[in-house]
Amino acid sequence: MIDELLAAWIGRQRWFGGKGRPIDDLSIDADVELTPGLRHLIVAIWQEGSRDRYQILMGERHELPDRLTHALIGTVGDTYLYDAVHDADRMSWLLEGMAGDETRSGLRMRHAPGVTIDTSQRSLVLGAEQSNTSLVYGDSYICKLFRRLIPGVNPELEIISALAARRAPHIAQPYGWIEADVDGTDTTLAFMQEYLSNANDGWDLALASVRDLYASLPGVTAAEAGGDFAAESVRLGIATARVHHELAESFPTELVEIHEVKRMAEGFRRRLGRAVAEVPELRRHVPALENAYHQVELLTREVPVQRVHGDYHLGQVMRTPTDWVVLDFEGEPGQPLAERRALSSPLRDVAGMLRSFDYAARHLLADHSQAAELEPRAEAWADRNRTAFLDGYREGGGVITVGDAALLRAFELSKAVYEVVYEARNRPSWVSIPLAAFRPRPT
Repeated sequence: MIDELLAAWIGRQRWFGGKGRPIDDLSIDADVELTPGLRHLIVAIWQEGSRDRYQILMGERHELPDRLTHALIGTVGDTYLYDAVHDADRMSWLLEGMAGDETRSGLRMRHAPGVTIDTSQRSLVLGAEQSNTSLVYGDSYICKLFRRLIPGVNPELEIISALAARRAPHIAQPYGWIEADVDGTDTTLAFMQEYLSNANDGWDLALASVRDLYASLPGVTAAEAGGDFAAESVRLGIATARVHHELAESFPTELVEIHEVKRMAEGFRRRLGRAVAEVPELRRHVPALENAYHQVELLTREVPVQRVHGDYHLGQVMRTPTDWVVLDFEGEPGQPLAERRALSSPLRDVAGMLRSFDYAARHLLADHSQAAELEPRAEAWADRNRTAFLDGYREGGGVITVGDAALLRAFELSKAVYEVVYEARNRPSWVSIPLAAFRPRPT
């Protein structure tokens, strides 16, 4: 009975990764009572011959208050079953368990070295996430529950813990985590960090700057507009370089030999071939893309690689009153854990942020009646902030040589190819944003 209720409910959840495909089977792999009225479930979902696991915190009440009706899973007899992450009365267990380093039926709750967790804080669910669920506890903590479970230590826990041990700046301090064995592998279920209650999202700040430029009088340049973002882009570049330095000091680094660099270019081409088959509009840009990838093949030196962020953009950084903080070191969503933990060129992160500046500049033009007239301003804003970010990256110690420029451009174009496919599938009216990446750039 509970299996059927969960199967009907889980397919409607924002964080469920199998939407649009029928659920062939659901089984409960683990069922642990954490406290009276609260159970921790690990469920296996079978779809088209493949299995994914998800974790659910399931509450049980004989009366369900109005504030929890939206979280209802179903009823069994006179018991209401519901998604307990929305129940602050039940979610105190999470703080208490981590504060006490408790182990309950295979669930291991741990706190970071040297920290004290205030267990009096009450939780509130953030509503913006697609693949996880985050709980904010007062103004102190934010705890991310990884809904889809991938066996292994999550890269975010691994990286933040290592950087915190070095007292690295530009990160939110870790407070605790929850882990369990899945398929015999130590697997991260949740991770709690410092909540930056007085910080602003980088994407929101950039969009505010773009709006100010669009609203300014004709002839006003991006440098003259009231909300010029370039100084912040420089600071963000410095912070990015410092994070890359700390990652290189905390984890192994390698040099990729020339023949492996050529394989990298082949990977760019494979992605392009698949993208052109799906979005024929890309075909006219193939010669320029092929030329950019060929420049990578002409490189004659080894390429340094290290641990990187892996999914770097303006939505992954926060501006505190003192500096920029980098969040979400999970890597690119949907990729295998081994790939997200693999060493890569730090230029991959740099390219991701450059693409984000282009998106911020053109995001507001997607359905704008004056898009054609505002396009030159969008391009000027993007170019100004891209240049400022690169200047800051170099100032912070980041290395971009003349040879690196070819690899950076290839990373950026490959990212834009991915974005074209994503927008064609999900937001066709936005395809023009990544397509603008294929115009010639000033040198």
